[in-house]
Amino acid sequence: MKAGKREEERAAQLRATINKYRTLQHEQDETPISPEALDSLKHELAVLEDKYPELRTPDSPTQYVAGSILPELKKVPHQVQQWSLNDVFDEQELREFDERVRRALEKAGYENPEPRYTCELKIDGLHIVLTYKAGELVTAATRGNGKIGEDVTHSIRTIRAIPQKLAKPVDLIVEGEIYMTRSGWKKLNVSREKEGLPVFANPRNAAAGSIRQLDPSIAASRPLASFLYDLDALEGIVWPKTQSDELALIAELGLPVNPHTLHEATIDEAIKFWHTWQGKVRDKEDYQIDGVVLKLESREQQESLGYTGKAPRFAAAMKFPAEQVTTVIEDISLQVGRTGVVTPVAHLKPVAVAGTTVARATLHNEDFIKDKDIRIGDTVILQKAGDIIPEIVQVLTEFRTGKEKKWKFPTHSPLCGGDGRLERVPGQAAYRCAVRGSFNEQLGKLVHFASKHALDIDGLGEKTVQLLMEHQLVGAFDDFFDLTHDELLKLPGFKEKSVENLLAALKSATEPTLDRLLVGLSILHVGEETGLLLAQQFGTLEALSKAGVDDLLQINGIGEVVAQSVVEWFADEENSAMLERLLKHVHPREAERAPVSGPLSGMTVVVTGTLSGFSRDEAESAVRKAGGVPSGSVSKKTSFLVAGDNPGGSKYDKAEELGIPIIGEEEFRRRLGM
Repeated sequence: MKAGKREEERAAQLRATINKYRTLQHEQDETPISPEALDSLKHELAVLEDKYPELRTPDSPTQYVAGSILPELKKVPHQVQQWSLNDVFDEQELREFDERVRRALEKAGYENPEPRYTCELKIDGLHIVLTYKAGELVTAATRGNGKIGEDVTHSIRTIRAIPQKLAKPVDLIVEGEIYMTRSGWKKLNVSREKEGLPVFANPRNAAAGSIRQLDPSIAASRPLASFLYDLDALEGIVWPKTQSDELALIAELGLPVNPHTLHEATIDEAIKFWHTWQGKVRDKEDYQIDGVVLKLESREQQESLGYTGKAPRFAAAMKFPAEQVTTVIEDISLQVGRTGVVTPVAHLKPVAVAGTTVARATLHNEDFIKDKDIRIGDTVILQKAGDIIPEIVQVLTEFRTGKEKKWKFPTHSPLCGGDGRLERVPGQAAYRCAVRGSFNEQLGKLVHFASKHALDIDGLGEKTVQLLMEHQLVGAFDDFFDLTHDELLKLPGFKEKSVENLLAALKSATEPTLDRLLVGLSILHVGEETGLLLAQQFGTLEALSKAGVDDLLQINGIGEVVAQSVVEWFADEENSAMLERLLKHVHPREAERAPVSGPLSGMTVVVTGTLSGFSRDEAESAVRKAGGVPSGSVSKKTSFLVAGDNPGGSKYDKAEELGIPIIGEEEFRRRLGM
């Protein structure tokens, strides 16, 4: 199959954009987009070139090692060429790599080969090449373009982890990574902020910016360390026969080696190791890990497979699932939420992000689309952290061809009742159905009621709820608990076991916590945080139902709009009648009262990014226990922002704009009294 004009244009755009971003990263230590997003672009280009080999050009980023030399640093020709690794992003690609290795070994004369691998953590740092003569360090150089690097010996000598003298007087060239500790990076950024200096986007940039300086005192003052992992040349000692022995020799000579390795592994064992380090295990280490490096264990087999122009054929970098990727907006449509608000949704070219395949992302509202100038056909950066709905964080305008289409909010939608007219909510960026009560709106409410954020009723997904509504078995929340065995068994797709499972799930959902019930009722503006505040303050549904606006305004974190919405919901006769019916089945547990006082009393706290010692829920729970109020957005009421690794740009920027204090995890713990 030959590439068409569209594929040719896309490949050219990818080459130009990747080269631009790689130049900024490797020459100026700047990161205009996240490393994950850049990886996503490189992966798209590699897939495109594999499918259409004629698109592969000599200047393609897939064909050469990135990097160039700063003019102020001395050039160092490498005695042994330096390589980069080909990336793989999922289990299927890992197994395809293993199959290529098997075929290559068979071609090299190995009969029925069963490859064994060494797995090493992929440290996100600055690649370094060290040369020792008679056991003495003589040169330290960056990778550069693979053939010529930068002489950074003066900076490297200041790093205590790098020995000036080896345990044996041998000649060798060894390569590895210089990294900055995560905790040190955070402290450095706090210090730079106080001095009015720009902060480093990530520890890798901080490490590179520290080493590539003429003044060695800069590196000496910063928390830098190293792991070494490959011998390029060796004299005066027998060369190891395996990758495991090579790592052991490097350690024996007194050089730092990462302790977390797996040896003699099958591809299945390597995949298991990769999955293990994707989780919270890696957060316990004080350095950035962005994947696992897979290398053939046998050095003889490594030499048999050799290299391409850019990378070894016997090794691969198994990248962790990214929370940011790039994709293309193929269309924009509307969906109606449980409160009648109409939300634009982007239909995407399917892409894997944070371990799941995503084909849709929320666009929030009309203003969000206008502010980011989002168009149909745009290449965008998509972000998904944990269970948060994927959202578009940036448009990559470099990819625009002029064929992209601007999208305008429609005046009518078949998703609404009546004539389908839409109206903008006064004072807000949101649109809603002018005529309420459509099937889709009620479907949204019922699905939300059963979701894990509310009553968490297993088996009541959107398709099942829609089926129940279409057969007129369910129209309101209480109807779920009136479902019978015989009614369910008559529905298409339901068997005896599925009926029993659903009825059991409904029974187990009859004693929810009060905050979860409040979330499930779809009261306008009452989400998880507000539901918890109300539950902690009033304790029972009855007490809350009798509260007035003034009572609600006494709660830190509840404003007039929310207070008015809650009072109006309980005053509505239809809601009251439904609630009376529902409470015959559902008996919410009384909530624990909010702490009267604590170190964060009266404070509103926003958490963004990844914290090493807390999940997002744990951090917000800690704020509540300390008497504070966690919030999902930054405003003038925010007391301070806690910024972890890879903080959300919008929250961070908003806090800076409003002059809100920004603190790291260590300071957060101190304020909690931990």
